[in-house]
Amino acid sequence: MSTTFTLDTATSRATPTPAPMKRLTVPAIQARKGSEPIVMLTAYTARMAQLLDPQCDMLLVGDSLGQVIYGLPSTLAVTLDMMCAHGAAVVRGSYHAVVVIDMPFGSYEASPEQAFASAARIMAETGAAAVKLEGGAAMAPTVAFLSQRGIPVCGHVGLTPQAVNALGGYGARGRSDAEAAKILSDAKAIAEAGAFAMVVEGVMESLAKEIVAAVPCPVIGIGASADCDGQVLVTEDMLGLFERTPRFVKTYDDIAGRISAAVGAYADEVRARSFPGDAQVYRPKA
Repeated sequence: MSTTFTLDTATSRATPTPAPMKRLTVPAIQARKGSEPIVMLTAYTARMAQLLDPQCDMLLVGDSLGQVIYGLPSTLAVTLDMMCAHGAAVVRGSYHAVVVIDMPFGSYEASPEQAFASAARIMAETGAAAVKLEGGAAMAPTVAFLSQRGIPVCGHVGLTPQAVNALGGYGARGRSDAEAAKILSDAKAIAEAGAFAMVVEGVMESLAKEIVAAVPCPVIGIGASADCDGQVLVTEDMLGLFERTPRFVKTYDDIAGRISAAVGAYADEVRARSFPGDAQVYRPKA
């Protein structure tokens, strides 16, 4: 998709002024089931949203920001305040993609009413189009409760990072017949409850294909199958900002290496007193 930007120099760092383009909608994403694959990446800041938005159908403000941005050991300590702040930044930095915001651990599990209060706050404070929550059949009543009250919900089944302690780690799910059957049942329950899409993470390829065939909503894979209706990755993983990434990540660049090289060049010039040069200092006009 070809996109151009017209930037006001006074505001370009914060707010893009794009060539006219209507933002995609939740129904438009739903309609992509079985058709053109959905492109989804994570975004946590306005500037990253600006860069990703022209190429993406969906931007996920994932609770993975706990690890990527804050250096936390897991997603469990992420708060609603954090998700709202980063979600609002991503909405401000985008104009095309459907922005979906993760509901953090502890903000929705207690009851559908708790989930509604948390989701309503996220929607009101950020301007996002939808929320995402983890869990299977146990969360179906919550998905239905939110959906019936005008809050679009993206589900998340398979490897669910918020349940890492119960799962015993981040390994692939669905290896046994019993576990695969449970995940398939979870996916069906979430879809029947009204989820407009779902993320299926870290499952055996054959199970991912079964889920795609079994549910009417788009299935967005991460460590699943190329047969999914779309794909999502953590942007910093696929750009090569981290040395260690999950097996299912393909690294498309070495941004960490580029940053190191650029910072090294800067440090060398500072120490040699060759920066700043004539082009970077202010002098009286002749």
